[in-house]
Amino acid sequence: MELIIGPRLYSTWSLRPWLVLKRCKADFTVREIDIYSPAGQAELERISPSRLVPILNVDGETIWDSMAISVWCAERYPDAKLWPADAHARWLARSAACEMHGGFMGLRTDCGMGPDHTMVGPDRSPPPKGEAVERDIRRIVSLWMEMRRRFGAGGPYLFGEWSVPDAFFTPVAARFRHFQIDLTAHGDDGSAAAYRDALLAQPDFLEWSAEALR
Repeated sequence: MELIIGPRLYSTWSLRPWLVLKRCKADFTVREIDIYSPAGQAELERISPSRLVPILNVDGETIWDSMAISVWCAERYPDAKLWPADAHARWLARSAACEMHGGFMGLRTDCGMGPDHTMVGPDRSPPPKGEAVERDIRRIVSLWMEMRRRFGAGGPYLFGEWSVPDAFFTPVAARFRHFQIDLTAHGDDGSAAAYRDALLAQPDFLEWSAEALR
């Protein structure tokens, strides 16, 4: 089984299924493609149905899209418990992951960066401005607070135990760190910041970050 990803330093889409596969303790290899180079684009043209990363090659098939790979993982590795056991939590976990997968275009546009930059000190990026970004941040903070309040008693992650939404929100946590975004100014009561910090301290994410910075 092979997961094909973009550069670890920048490809947040690649990070998500990588985290999910790691959670499953799957036996997989990784091939990293420089998707920003002409050679990388030519290779994507040849191997990726969508001409994008990530893609997973398994059992003679190519699965593309980070959400599709995550859904496949949940089917193949049920013991990994990638969705909450409680039905109500599971419905909302899927809603949260899909909202992140398809939304928040203001944040994506104005906070585009790799997931592994801490960017502290003189190289710190200024916080982004703009109505769309502010609206996205407030929505994310509100979502995080609500899910943590309702379903977070069993652990530090969005629904207590680690699940697919945590993989999808990890790049957001890294963006918040990178741009030093004050979550309190966007309505946080402290629980959103605590969740952000839990994502950034998650061992698999730390492994990805270390590889990216080599």
